[in-house]
Amino acid sequence: MKGLALKPLVSAMALTFALGACSSNTVSNDDSNIAPNVVAQQIIDHNATNPFFKPYDTYMGIPDFDKIKPEHYLPAFKAGIAQHKAEIQAIIDNPDAPTFANTIEAMEFSGELTTKVASVFYNLTGADTNDELQAISKEVSPMLSSAGDDVLLNDKLFQRVKTVYKQKENLGLNVAQHKLLEDTYKSFTRGGANLSEADKVKLRALNEKIGKLSLEFGDNLLAETNAFELVVDSEADLAGLPQDVINTAAQTATKRGHEGKWVFTTQRPSITPFLTYADNRDLREKIYKGYIERGNNNNANDNKKILAEMAALRAERAQLMGYKTHAHFVLEERTAKTPENVYQLLNKVWPAALGQAKAEVADMQTLIDSEGGNFKLAAWDWWYYSDKIRVAKYSFNEQQTRPYFSLENTLKGVFYTANRLYGITVKERTDLPKYNDEVRTWEVFDKDGSLMAIFMGDYYVRDSKRGGAWMNAYRQQYNMNGVDSTPIIVNVLNYPRPVGDEPSLLTFDEASTLFHEFGHALHGMLSDVKYRSQAGTSVPRDYVEFPSQVMENWMTQPEVLAQFAKHYKTGEVIPQALVKKIQAASKFNQGFATVEYMAATKLDLDWHTLTDFTPKDAAQFEADSLNKMGLIGEIAPRYRSTYFSHIFAGGYSAGYYSYLWSDILGADAFEAFKENGIFDKATADAFRNNILSQGGSEDPMLLYKQFRGKEAGIEPLLRSRGLLSK
Repeated sequence: MKGLALKPLVSAMALTFALGACSSNTVSNDDSNIAPNVVAQQIIDHNATNPFFKPYDTYMGIPDFDKIKPEHYLPAFKAGIAQHKAEIQAIIDNPDAPTFANTIEAMEFSGELTTKVASVFYNLTGADTNDELQAISKEVSPMLSSAGDDVLLNDKLFQRVKTVYKQKENLGLNVAQHKLLEDTYKSFTRGGANLSEADKVKLRALNEKIGKLSLEFGDNLLAETNAFELVVDSEADLAGLPQDVINTAAQTATKRGHEGKWVFTTQRPSITPFLTYADNRDLREKIYKGYIERGNNNNANDNKKILAEMAALRAERAQLMGYKTHAHFVLEERTAKTPENVYQLLNKVWPAALGQAKAEVADMQTLIDSEGGNFKLAAWDWWYYSDKIRVAKYSFNEQQTRPYFSLENTLKGVFYTANRLYGITVKERTDLPKYNDEVRTWEVFDKDGSLMAIFMGDYYVRDSKRGGAWMNAYRQQYNMNGVDSTPIIVNVLNYPRPVGDEPSLLTFDEASTLFHEFGHALHGMLSDVKYRSQAGTSVPRDYVEFPSQVMENWMTQPEVLAQFAKHYKTGEVIPQALVKKIQAASKFNQGFATVEYMAATKLDLDWHTLTDFTPKDAAQFEADSLNKMGLIGEIAPRYRSTYFSHIFAGGYSAGYYSYLWSDILGADAFEAFKENGIFDKATADAFRNNILSQGGSEDPMLLYKQFRGKEAGIEPLLRSRGLLSK
């Protein structure tokens, strides 16, 4: 149940491009007859103390979190929208003939204030939300969407863009400029610019409904996750659990008003060790069902009707735009290109993965029978019995690794790896603004000693933070319009807090996730582009996970482990014998891991290849989908529909396959490092110069070929997962 990266990035052209597909409304009926620039200035004049309306008086322009209050967001968004509207109108009213500079670049340079506000607001709604922010989000979302639609559906602006686009071969543009022009034009055509006026009205309505439903889905899921608790009041029911897990549960119980008891939740740092080690099978079943039934309890937080309506509305919107399905619309802009290509990829991997999973079931059932268990393996038994087999087969379980992977030491390993590869160094600062006391901040210096980025880490689980792990940016890197922007990047994870005198100790899997997320951070920090909309992770969704998948590989290298995997008490380096066990066990349980992920991927595609607009019975649709793919009963999809926030409250609709697609690239790319040396300077420089620094400034697959010298093959991935046929 490893947490995969969720990355809700705020686009540099947030209004112009990204927000056009949310929902629709007007900023203020009272302002309809006043010039937008006047509206903006009136708002600013009436909110003189609003920190968004002046440069942050902080080191490197880090958001001034202490001064930013909930009441500042709404006027700042309204002023930003009005300013952007005035900037767009100035482009339209320009009497000069449309050019790349006065139209395409002018649009790229617009929307500064809205981007500034949104980058703070949407980071906090994910990482440190509260009731006030959630209420503001519901009000702001339709405003932003309407503003986005106002741009993308403006025919006069589109005609200027089209004029420049038709001249693209004669403008002498460089690669990045050509890509910006292509992306801008596509944003208009995919945003409905070619629709009739009547269909534009329909599109706005669909965007509004989808945006509102997405917010409701996410709020319901957060409420469901926070509501569930497994309260244990008998010490006997803790049998099998490691002491650090018990200590954390006691801490959670105290926090939740159950003094003297133990509380386990559906947050992954809590549920995963419980399912893995708790001997009480009935309690394992209870917490497992609490997890997989989130959003499916027929209560006020039920998500079935919401998600079914979203899928139907997305199908309707796609056909309005001239596409067969929502998946066809989405994948046109991804490296996969079509859902047919994705299904074809999945069907190449699925048989081997399912066969391996069935073999794993047989092994566990044999163990259950040998122990005298009079029951058939169920889904809530998988972690428990697979761990027993891992111990028996490899004399290894993840609890053996915890003492060697304290959060502090693992961070040192991450920074060591980045230094060896790219020459970057870090210096922690405790005097810089932060949005929560638990956030840590580092200055990041390039190999020439220059300040390259500000990096924030938010590592501990809390109720105000949604689940999972992700990277985001408070400010993107760019060098445009006379501004050389230093990126401010954040990693957000959900690790257990330290208990007593002990540090936060990570499982091997959790430590690997830290490397993964820092791979995303490197993509943002090493970005070196001119245009903000092309910075860092501004790449197709099925490519964005690729650099982070590559970064995970260094975690398992003995040379790297020796640098940081040290016992938190004794300082002893992780024994080579244990490292060999880790490597030997790395392919263990890969049938399960691959199948549960691919089941969610297929479920996502099934929802988004619908062609009719009638909302389905969500429970029946999911059951039919899982039955069609042949999923065995002992495995549930990594995400069932009602808590599949990636696709119903995030940016992965018709795109959850991206992790597998990126993993193919990642496994193939790391072959180059294995061939030349894991810290080979030429290979690392090629990866930085062709992948990490280029962002979305060029076609990503061309960049990959420039790095690797060939297209990626699937064999390295299958080999790494132990799924390659002998």
